[in-house]
Amino acid sequence: MEPHLQATRTNFYAIGLSYRKADAEIRGHFSINEEAKIKIIDQAKEEGVDGLLVISTCNRTELYGFAQHPFQLIKLLCEYTCGTVEEFEKVAYIHKNNKAVHHLFKVGTGLDSQILGDFEIIGQIKAGFRMSKKVQMINPFLERLINAVIQASKRIKNETEISTGATSVSFAAVQYILARVPYVSDKNILLFGTGKIGRNTCENLIKHTKNDHIVLINRTRDKAEKVAGKFNLVVRDFDDLRSEVKKTDVLIVGTGAQIPTITKDHVHEDKPLLILDLSVPKNVATDVTEFPNITLVHMDHLSRITDNTLKRRREHIPKAEAIIEEVKSEFDSWLETRKFAPTIKALKSKLSSFKDAEINLQRKKMSDFNEEQATVISDRIIQKITNHFANHLKNENTATNESIELIQKVFQIQNK
Repeated sequence: MEPHLQATRTNFYAIGLSYRKADAEIRGHFSINEEAKIKIIDQAKEEGVDGLLVISTCNRTELYGFAQHPFQLIKLLCEYTCGTVEEFEKVAYIHKNNKAVHHLFKVGTGLDSQILGDFEIIGQIKAGFRMSKKVQMINPFLERLINAVIQASKRIKNETEISTGATSVSFAAVQYILARVPYVSDKNILLFGTGKIGRNTCENLIKHTKNDHIVLINRTRDKAEKVAGKFNLVVRDFDDLRSEVKKTDVLIVGTGAQIPTITKDHVHEDKPLLILDLSVPKNVATDVTEFPNITLVHMDHLSRITDNTLKRRREHIPKAEAIIEEVKSEFDSWLETRKFAPTIKALKSKLSSFKDAEINLQRKKMSDFNEEQATVISDRIIQKITNHFANHLKNENTATNESIELIQKVFQIQNK
């Protein structure tokens, strides 16, 4: 870790939970809205946390930051969500230093996504970065790391085929509809909620079902109209939700509420209805399935859809991992350089003070002393000496800490 982090005895941690061990209900308990993200970052700043990145998606909630103990970050997470420490401990993971760095690379490049190669997460990382940077909660380490992850993500997208084919849960939802709803182009489809996942589903529906019976409803009508205008679809008022549900064959719920937005009161016993809940936490009350005509599918089921596309994607994992290693090794080299940069700077300053003293002395001694020429030569010699020391410290066979101590001892310097 960086010298100032060692001095404060802090480590870099990644704490969180994901679809791997936490089901949708538990993930819902730990989901963080935008307001809570800001509160977590502000509170962390007050508590002296040096750098923090907060990510919360339908598949994972994670905090990356510097702390003396990971519990500092866990406490922040539990304080601003509905989750408890006991619940967190059952499903969580905690990665430290190099493992935390590697985890962020895997997450940011889609290798840890619920659907392999889903690159939507990189947008969340960029947004989290901007939010923290705005309040000076991104230190040089985090800035360099996040930029490296963005670079790796871009390269994997461009240099491999890991993101071809199915790209998201919204795609999987449409695949599910196509596989299970006969004559889908003639069916009535209602999309409730026009956030990001709703918009993506809408786009995939139009592309793959050739259906022009799609109705959109959103609590805020103008948002639905923006999406509908793009695809020339029908918009209904939020007050018409119950009557529209009665008419539809397929209901897709992409709302972002903390409690169910579709309950038993919205559905009817006398008509078959397929409901796809793409929300986290779940936005469709599970008791709707007490009616035998209702089929309820949650996104956790959808993401288990493994078709040939996903099999083909897996073949590109080794190449993606090689790119990660390449970019990560550049980051590690930079980190190593950061470790000894203050010593090289202090050494250069010490040698410059020798030069200044000697030039002052020679100026007094020699009447025809060429100060300009002496300065040029001295500066070049100082640069060559410091380059030699820097190259020695960069060498992978060098015991860096011992060498730094020796340089400090010999030249009687101390990092500032």
